[in-house]
Amino acid sequence: MDLDTQRARARTFRDSHGEAADGPLLLANAWDAASAVVFERLGVAAVGTTSAGIAASLGYPDGEHVPREEMIAAIGRIADSVALPVSADIEAGYGDTPAAVGETVTRTLAAGAVGVNVEDGTGDPDEPLRSTADHAARIRAARAAADDAGVPAVVNGRTDVFWAGVGAESDRLDRAVERADAYVDAGSDCVFVPGVADPDTIEALARRIDAPLNVLGGPGAPSVPALGDLGVARVSVGSGPMRATLGRLETIGEELLAAGTYESMAEAVPYGDLAALLAAARERREA
Repeated sequence: MDLDTQRARARTFRDSHGEAADGPLLLANAWDAASAVVFERLGVAAVGTTSAGIAASLGYPDGEHVPREEMIAAIGRIADSVALPVSADIEAGYGDTPAAVGETVTRTLAAGAVGVNVEDGTGDPDEPLRSTADHAARIRAARAAADDAGVPAVVNGRTDVFWAGVGAESDRLDRAVERADAYVDAGSDCVFVPGVADPDTIEALARRIDAPLNVLGGPGAPSVPALGDLGVARVSVGSGPMRATLGRLETIGEELLAAGTYESMAEAVPYGDLAALLAAARERREA
């Protein structure tokens, strides 16, 4: 992908976070080239990567267990396979320092992404979140790396206050807003608050955070139109589609083993359609 094309996709992606008459930006999360091109065929406006999905496809658990170069290579294959903006889930940024996060962002943008998602979760149950100041410094480094690359990438600062269940439930809204404010001041264009499904809480987050709000959609969450009515600008689905696909695979396996029949595969994408989609993606890569 040439720089002009990447910049154009970045601008399109950035503009899609504004108030749109047709509701929030729906970010379909892909884990490989095939899932990305299927989403593209269905008409999504943008693709996000799912770190958990990519990790599972490569045989790793989630949580930066995938080596950075393997993760960036997977992101690059997805970005090369679609003619859409691709936002990359780079977890906590793959590094202990802001400088390391900046390097990860530089490499991720070089692979073709036009957005990055950087989370403050640590995966450590004793210290589930980085300090607000530490993560703000990491966001600042991500923003600087994008600016230095000359790509108007969307930096999505994620806080895991709700996702990790940090502190008393009654305090989480204020904690999340405090962190969001710091991340926006550091250069975050959008704020991702996964783990919240209560409409009143979502509405309060959208009203109090001075940036577009991204939430995680899935079973039990309000619909995309309802989230738009609450003020949400962007809806991600994370690893949900990948895990749902594995759930279908379990159903196929159970039917094969129990009955020796194949009806669970009746809704499969036709072989020829998939081959054509991937051939078109390959032509784009080689053009």
